Amino acid sequence: MRVVVQRVLSASVTISGRLIAETGNGLVVLLGIEEEDGMEDVEWLCLKISKLRIFQDREGVMNLSVTDVKGEILLVSQFTLHASTKKGNRPSYLRSAKPEKSKPLYEAFISSLTGETGSEVKTGVFGAMMDVALVNSGPVTIIMDSKNKE
Repeated sequence: MRVVVQRVLSASVTISGRLIAETGNGLVVLLGIEEEDGMEDVEWLCLKISKLRIFQDREGVMNLSVTDVKGEILLVSQFTLHASTKKGNRPSYLRSAKPEKSKPLYEAFISSLTGETGSEVKTGVFGAMMDVALVNSGPVTIIMDSKNKE
């Protein structure tokens, strides 16, 4: 399981010009799920995200988590995070989990992240073509993969 976590001032998801979700100060989390991922990957990443100290304290040091600052979270499923570009110019998505595997893990991720942060996690629409807009603060962008825990 792979995530791209971005600290944002604001973010939104629209589908066909219709606003689906929006947030203020907080995080945008792009989530990619592989075929071999399971609940341990969900739990590990949600705990890491909830405690990730990437918000500034009063001294300007990144020492606070999204939970500490009571920030909002927008979660967007993104199978392209597992694209392979080794051969040719057209990415391969063979490592990405099929919807019957990834949708339940996506839903578990929402539930787990909500539990870890104590806040509502806003989302896009699983499997939909979405337009994601955000104002990256910093910019701060962190990539984490549950297969690289050490």
